[in-house]
Amino acid sequence: MNIGSAKIIELPKILDERGNLSFLEENNHVPFQIKRSYWIYDVPGGAIRGGHSYYENQEFIIAISGSFEVVVDNGSIKQTFSLNRSYYGLYVPNNIWREMINFSTNSLAFVVASTNYDEFDYQRDYQSFLKTKK
Repeated sequence: MNIGSAKIIELPKILDERGNLSFLEENNHVPFQIKRSYWIYDVPGGAIRGGHSYYENQEFIIAISGSFEVVVDNGSIKQTFSLNRSYYGLYVPNNIWREMINFSTNSLAFVVASTNYDEFDYQRDYQSFLKTKK
């Protein structure tokens, strides 16, 4: 079951005895043009990241190191995706509420986004988000 178009996408994995390599390409593995990238690290135990949706922005989230879960919510159905391999990413379309939880020690989340940062693109109030889904 996927929430809208939210889904896990497997990235290429090039195996090498010296160490493996994975990559992503916009409009190929990631279904949008990449305008921004950021990473989340040093998350204290029990902390929740995200807790919002975007009006326009789409994201692709990878656990580069460690593990965490992403809970996506379309206003009526919630689904939890576990990210713990650097060659899998989670595509999250716009208008989907997301929370990142259960970060392991020293985890590193890498995110590419379809828009430049714009505070006005964020929907941060869950009740208001739900109203847009009716």
